[in-house]
Amino acid sequence: MKLRSMLLLLVLVAVGGFTTLNWTTILTPTALNLGVADVQAPLGLVMLGIVIFLVAFFLIYVLYLQTTVMFDARANAKELQTNRKLADEAEASRFTELRHYLEAELTKLAESDKAVQTAVVARVEQLEKNLALAVEQSGNSVAAAVAEMDDRLKG
Repeated sequence: MKLRSMLLLLVLVAVGGFTTLNWTTILTPTALNLGVADVQAPLGLVMLGIVIFLVAFFLIYVLYLQTTVMFDARANAKELQTNRKLADEAEASRFTELRHYLEAELTKLAESDKAVQTAVVARVEQLEKNLALAVEQSGNSVAAAVAEMDDRLKG
């Protein structure tokens, strides 16, 4: 139990014990002035009735507050759950969008890679042709030079 609850219970037990010990005095009638009229009634019993009424009123008020707080807490929990669900759906949507974006970028990169590869292959083939032509021309030049040397030696 909380300290406040224990203190309240202790005060109620003390009032109950005081009432029990002084019951005959509480029931002793006295003259009471109500502002409009004077009446004969036991002052202790009137005061005890007022205390009981206030205790009952505040207990009902506390129960009302606790019920209100519990309903508010339940509504907040439902709203929090709804917001959490919406956030999870939004996050999943972002992941899906990111996956689609990455797939598109990878496709573009693959197409770009194929284009570069095709260009490199075409350039290498062109270089091979140029090299073959240069080798053939060099071979022809060497053959012509050898033939010219051979003609000089024979002649």
